[in-house]
Amino acid sequence: MANEKVKKTRKINYNNWGYFFIAPFFVVFIIFQLIPLISTIGNSFFENYRVGLMQIGPTFNGLANFKTVLFESDVPRYALNTLIMWILGFVPQIILSLLLSIWFTDTELSLKHTQFFKTVIYMPNLIMASAFAMLFFVIFADGGPVNSILMNMNLINDPIRFLVKTKSVRGLVAFMNCLMWYGNTTLLLMSGIMGIDNSIFEAARIDGANPIQVFFKVTLPQLAPILVYVVITSLIGGIQMFDVPQILTNGEGTPNRTSMTLIMYLNKHLFSKNYGLGGAVSVILFAITAALSGIVYKFNMQSYKRGK
Repeated sequence: MANEKVKKTRKINYNNWGYFFIAPFFVVFIIFQLIPLISTIGNSFFENYRVGLMQIGPTFNGLANFKTVLFESDVPRYALNTLIMWILGFVPQIILSLLLSIWFTDTELSLKHTQFFKTVIYMPNLIMASAFAMLFFVIFADGGPVNSILMNMNLINDPIRFLVKTKSVRGLVAFMNCLMWYGNTTLLLMSGIMGIDNSIFEAARIDGANPIQVFFKVTLPQLAPILVYVVITSLIGGIQMFDVPQILTNGEGTPNRTSMTLIMYLNKHLFSKNYGLGGAVSVILFAITAALSGIVYKFNMQSYKRGK
């Protein structure tokens, strides 16, 4: 009996060890995400800013900051700037990604060296956006390589000022975003296409469907959940657009703030220590992002239930 009691006391219970291993995540999340989030929401309801060396507030002012942001500031204009540059970058990105994903997954084409090309198209995604922006800032500067080549070819007499024209600045921002993310989008769409039962494609071909009909009648409907995920996650990323236009326009959103994004506007308020308005902008962006994430979750859950 004594030996049995000793064995029982030496028995180690491992059931609670899982909490020990997941604890670091919750500690980091609480310190670096939850607490700043609560602090930001709290600041959004207070008048809290600095003028020179004088601190104003914090003084509770309710929803006054939200009213200022939505109706008395240029936030709607900056939101429109952000949306335009996102659309200009996303439309060619999704078209290019769809074409590449279909080519790489088409068994009839039997393309060679696909692994190499997949690696190449994904490589821009590994480069920091700030490095991309600085590279384009140098290339398209007034005395940069692009203007030098055009002038040496006698195509232009004076340098084109790419970085002070609305269309060219927005176009460069959109092109960089497309170049950085089309590889990631291509891989997502490829995984979706490879998850489609091949017998569906075979049945469509037996029925006499040509490649275009197969794409619109079979591939696109089956890819709907992935496409919704790609569109909304890309839109969330577009809302957070900051580093590329910030570096390309030196933080000014030139010309005439036509390339100023929502996060650039938020950064200016935080830089000037206007925590009240900065908190209001952050909360609005958080609400938009949460709503878009909820749409993705709901759509994916509906697709999952239909699949079951």
